[in-house]
Amino acid sequence: MDRFDEIAAFAAVADARSFTHGARRLGVSSAQASKLVARLENRLGARLLNRTTRDVSLTDTGRAYLERARQLIEDFEALEGSVRDQDGCPRGTLKISAPVSFGASQLIPALLDFARAHPDVSLDVSSTDRMVNLVEEGFDVAVRIGSLSDSSLVARKLAAVRMVTCASPEYLARSGTPKSLEELAAHEAIIDTNAKDPTVWRFGGQGERHDVRVRGRLSFSGAEPCVAAARQGFGITRTPAFAAAEDLRAGRLQPVLCAFEPELIHVHAVYPHARHLAPKVRFFVDFLAKRYAGEPEWHKGWGSAHPVPAELAAV
Repeated sequence: MDRFDEIAAFAAVADARSFTHGARRLGVSSAQASKLVARLENRLGARLLNRTTRDVSLTDTGRAYLERARQLIEDFEALEGSVRDQDGCPRGTLKISAPVSFGASQLIPALLDFARAHPDVSLDVSSTDRMVNLVEEGFDVAVRIGSLSDSSLVARKLAAVRMVTCASPEYLARSGTPKSLEELAAHEAIIDTNAKDPTVWRFGGQGERHDVRVRGRLSFSGAEPCVAAARQGFGITRTPAFAAAEDLRAGRLQPVLCAFEPELIHVHAVYPHARHLAPKVRFFVDFLAKRYAGEPEWHKGWGSAHPVPAELAAV
């Protein structure tokens, strides 16, 4: 067991690139973590970590050892979990990463319902639009929106999301309603800098794809402030439907250029590959899949009047 503690300490410090943060993840002091790693290196007769006053990095030997160590730790945790969770009931702490806007408007109510249904599960939720590394940062599962790039993760599609171009009735009365993509370029845009290419809005329709370069004096890193600015008449914004649904239903915002909407984006639950998936993760992902099954709430009450073009609705 002492040897396993040494390996676990090494992996935690290597992933965090810090003895302090690695020790915190393990629930021990940094001095204890340092002692465990030093003991492991002495026993192996090899240096695994390079240490400076500012950083901790892997040696080549340490990098190769860490790859095998992670598998060993995963196998050990799966073994313990298979015994602890023989009844198949979810328990323990579930560490979740969620995007800020979707988390605030859609996910938090679902999380509270899940917590109410499973009192033996503790939730540790981090709201960030940063693409976290689930393995290195110790997350059990993440909710992500848009394209997925990490093929090492298991992904389950939960729901579709329309991207809506919209503005307030006051702005449209004052500046006119764009009827074509060429007209859009002349309007004041409210730009979400979280987008991959914020000033280029991509549209579809009639089997074609078009890029429109937009400009505007207001830029925000997130959907909610963009929607708030559009609601107050500062211009046209493009946002995920879940961020604007209430305003669209109430008429405070009006969709424009619906015939040219971009392709649907999707909400996914992603989690690391595991030989034995912990019940807490399996129950949570199944819960979200059931929660978001069918037509999403954020498309109801306004979307039926502005259906997605057939060639863009295919998934």
